[in-house]
Amino acid sequence: MARVAAFTLIELVLVVAIVAILTTIAIPSYSSYVDATNVAQAKGDIVQIELTIARFVAERQVFPDTLSDLGNGAFTDPWGRPYQYLNLDNIHGNGHARKDKSLVPINSDYDLYSMGKDGLSAAPLTAKPSQDDVVRGRNGAFVGLASDF
Repeated sequence: MARVAAFTLIELVLVVAIVAILTTIAIPSYSSYVDATNVAQAKGDIVQIELTIARFVAERQVFPDTLSDLGNGAFTDPWGRPYQYLNLDNIHGNGHARKDKSLVPINSDYDLYSMGKDGLSAAPLTAKPSQDDVVRGRNGAFVGLASDF
């Protein structure tokens, strides 16, 4: 009688366990890679929008009231939400401006930011919903995560 070579139940369970362990390790690494890629994309987008705003200002000597005034269609972040823009010349006081840990506005010309992965935001960068925002600060000298500002 010929003997058939096959896997035993223990060998199959062992292989499934090893695959499960590797998957458990790989998924968080991949997730953090995707998050870092999205943040890098948002930073690049903000720099591009800054350049578009600078061209607008050079032509008209005034900041746009909204991003739609730039005529480039909708500006959406890597998470599919529109970038947030606030012309600080159009507001009175600092109520709506983005603020640092001392509650001082982070820009004097305009605010431009993405609300990040969670889609939530608050004016102070120290607020929990703002920690994952990708912001423009110091009038363009800083572009990055609010938690790094």
